[in-house]
Amino acid sequence: MRYFQIIFNPVSAAELARMPKDLQLKILGEFRGLPQEVMSTDLERFGRLKRGGKVLHRFRLGDYRIYFEKHELGVVVHRILSKNTLKDFKFRSSLPLAEDEALQDDPRFWELIESARASSKPA
Repeated sequence: MRYFQIIFNPVSAAELARMPKDLQLKILGEFRGLPQEVMSTDLERFGRLKRGGKVLHRFRLGDYRIYFEKHELGVVVHRILSKNTLKDFKFRSSLPLAEDEALQDDPRFWELIESARASSKPA
């Protein structure tokens, strides 16, 4: 039996920790069926954003969008953003709403995602 891990980077872990406990449990509960889906499909039901060989998947959960990528151990969660955060980002970036393609092509979105990686590197 292969183990499956859901890895939260420091930024996504902090975003999750700031949420009310009932919402945290709801989000974590939604990951229940994810191991089988990740291991048996190419995640077609999730939004997909590609850039420079990197593929992120978007998982919608109510007013939240969870951005993650497949990893050899399972998945790495990069960001957990509220719908309002994304609307604000899209407005400031002059992007049409609800367009994964527009996010995928906007370097500022990838800077938002990559800021999590930069903040997790040891000093």
